[in-house]
Amino acid sequence: MTLRYGIIGGGFISQFHLRALTQVRGIEVAGLTSRTRPEALATYVRDNQLGAGVIYDTVEAMLPHVDVVAIFSPNFCRVATMEIIAAAVRDGIQLRGLIVEKPLGRNMSEARRIVDLAREIAVPTAYFENQIHMKMLQNARTQLAGVAAAMGPLTLARSSEEHAGPHNGWFWDPTQQGGGVLSDMGCHCLAVGWYLLTPLGSDVRRLVPQSVSAHVGLLKWGLPKWRSELLDRFGVDYTATPAEDFATGMVTYKDATTGAISKAQFTVSWMYDKQGLRLLVDGLGPGYALEANSLRSPLEIFIGDAAAARVADAEMALEKATSSQGLLAIQPNEADLYGYTDENIDARDAFTEGRDALLNFEYGLEIVRLTMAAYMSAETARVVDLTDPATIAALETYIPLIQQGRGRELLHITDSD
Repeated sequence: MTLRYGIIGGGFISQFHLRALTQVRGIEVAGLTSRTRPEALATYVRDNQLGAGVIYDTVEAMLPHVDVVAIFSPNFCRVATMEIIAAAVRDGIQLRGLIVEKPLGRNMSEARRIVDLAREIAVPTAYFENQIHMKMLQNARTQLAGVAAAMGPLTLARSSEEHAGPHNGWFWDPTQQGGGVLSDMGCHCLAVGWYLLTPLGSDVRRLVPQSVSAHVGLLKWGLPKWRSELLDRFGVDYTATPAEDFATGMVTYKDATTGAISKAQFTVSWMYDKQGLRLLVDGLGPGYALEANSLRSPLEIFIGDAAAARVADAEMALEKATSSQGLLAIQPNEADLYGYTDENIDARDAFTEGRDALLNFEYGLEIVRLTMAAYMSAETARVVDLTDPATIAALETYIPLIQQGRGRELLHITDSD
């Protein structure tokens, strides 16, 4: 059986998923729709025999022609898009699956609305968090399964994601994106840490979050030179509405089965001015460990000054590449390296069988809760207790200051170089 994807959104993440789908059988891209007509994506779909790639003017026009809807549109569009989809299903449209790219929502209110709509229309869901599906993490967990069974599971996981900053202006705008780097990339690291600590074969929510502590900072993009660059490139004013470019913290978990305590540390930044995107993951257990670094590649090239004018697009080599000459790390298959291929395979198999994917919308809701708890910790300078009923209730309606556009109340803005 072949599932017909309908993709909503014509930006960077849609491009990455199309690259992944060239490696996946049983999925065709039947429809595309976006606020800006996605001609380049449609051409890619047809050139790579991924499907008809028909461009539709609206979500409503596309829905009758697809089996699965993949919402890859900007964060601030998610709830309105889900309202449209739910209304169409109530009117008789048949869907086999719903996909939402991370994050599920900008805050708990939005994420819960998306979960409630999906439950109401009873369509299987997949929350797309690609890093959990990375082969290097999946293989590490499998390789260590016997050791973990004998010695005990990992007790500490550390995950970081860093690069020099997003591609598009709305990512930098905290009121549209939902915050800064913690909202944009912290969700990856929170999910990876939680997953790595979870014993192989267990439910992904077996470990129960107990507390979150976090710090955020504006360390590079609050300086005058870089604020000017943001304003010139994207029209985003970090003098008025700044967002964090650095975040770090710790989540404590309790095993619901054994009562054992474990911890996951996360660090994210938009100030990594080296090769490009870097993912670092490690885990420590009793008598064993794992470590992964996405910049370790079997392929390197060197481009000297005299040859620099002839270099191809540097991002062909590595996402968020910051240089087109010198010693460059090459990742020949980034879509597969980062887990995009395998999360689409997981969604395909799940929807074909009429069930949720490994990570469903409810899981995405919990990642939003952890993200909001991290913002709350940074704002209040205290550990957020996720076992406290009053705190849990407060998170349901909490909107971080940075997301409100009030980041100056929390972040330091440098007035001079």
